[in-house]
Amino acid sequence: PPNSYIKKYGFCRHAEIAIRASHMIVSLVEDYPNYMIINLDKLDYCASLKNLETISNKQNYKFIQGDICDSHFVKLLFETEKIDIVLHFAAQTHVDLSFVRAFEFTYVNVYGTHVLVSAAHEARVEKFIYVSTDEVYGGSLDKEFDESSPKQPTNPYASSKAAAECFVQSYWEQYKFPVVITRSSNVYGPHQYPEKVIPKFISLLQHNRKCCIHGSGLQTRNFLYATDVVEAFLTVLKKGKPGEIYNIGTNFEMSVLQLAKELIQLIKETNSESEMENWVDYVDDRPTNDMRYPMKSEKIHGLGWRPKVPWKEGIKKTIEWYRENFHNWKNAEKALEPFPVQPPFV
Repeated sequence: PPNSYIKKYGFCRHAEIAIRASHMIVSLVEDYPNYMIINLDKLDYCASLKNLETISNKQNYKFIQGDICDSHFVKLLFETEKIDIVLHFAAQTHVDLSFVRAFEFTYVNVYGTHVLVSAAHEARVEKFIYVSTDEVYGGSLDKEFDESSPKQPTNPYASSKAAAECFVQSYWEQYKFPVVITRSSNVYGPHQYPEKVIPKFISLLQHNRKCCIHGSGLQTRNFLYATDVVEAFLTVLKKGKPGEIYNIGTNFEMSVLQLAKELIQLIKETNSESEMENWVDYVDDRPTNDMRYPMKSEKIHGLGWRPKVPWKEGIKKTIEWYRENFHNWKNAEKALEPFPVQPPFV
C-alpha cells in the first residue's frame, strides 16, 4: 500500500538526459525498496522504456507519461502522488538541434522548469534537485570553473539551462524552498540515445560506417561513466545543502578526434594511423563549438564523492551494451546522421 513507503521520489525526464535518470531510477528502485519511485516522462523521440524493463514490474516503481510543460497536469500530479523529493532531469539537450530549434529548447527547458519548480514549491516538497550542465559556464582553454564562476553560455541549449537555473535559484532566494543545482560533465554508458558522441561513434563503427567529426575534432570533453554520476546524485540527495550548486566533474579529458581513434582501435581492431583515417569523416563544424569545459569539483569531493570507474572499464561495457541494444529505440538510425534529422517544432 502507498502509505508503507518512507519517501516518494518524483523523476522528471524528457530527452536524452534520461541516461542519468534511467540509471538513477534503477539504482533507487533496486537498492531502496522502501522508497516509491515515480518516473514522469514525455517519451520524446529519444526515450526508450526498454532501458527500464528490469524494474518495470517492481512494486516501488511507477511510470507516468506526461509533459512538464502542462501546468494543470503537473499540479494534479503533485496533489495526487504526494511526492516528497523531486529530481528534475527533464530537458531538450542536443546542442546541434538547439541551433535549429531554439524556441523549443527555451519552451521545454525554461518554461517547463518554471512550471515544475512552482508546482513543487506549492506542494511543499522536501528537496528539489535540478540537473544542469557544465556548458552553462561557456568554454575555456585554461581557466577552471568553480560553482561561483559566471554563467556565459554559447549555444541555445546551454543558454536555456542557464536561464532555468535562475528560475530554480530564485525559489531559494525568495522562499527558501530547498533547491539544489548540479552541473555535470559529459556522461556516457548504456541507455544513452545514440545522437551523443560516444554512442554515435560506437554505433557508426558497429554498422561499418565512419565517425563524423565536427570541424577539426580537437575540441576536448570530460567524460563520466553513468554509475559514477548516480553515486554523485545519491551524495547530493543525502548531503547536498539547500540553495547550493555542485559541480560533478572528472579530470579525464579527451579530444573528439582521439575518442574516435580509440573507438576505432577497440571496435575495428587496428592500430594503423592510415587505416584509422579510413574510418573518419570530417564534416562542417557547429556554429559555435567550445574547446573545453574544465571544472573544479572540490565542493562535492568534500561531501565524499569522487569518480571511480576507469575509462577503459567504462568504455568496454558501453561498447558491449550497444552491440546488443542499439535497437532499443525505434528511430536509432536517424541519430547516426552528422546533423540532427527531426521534424519541426510545433
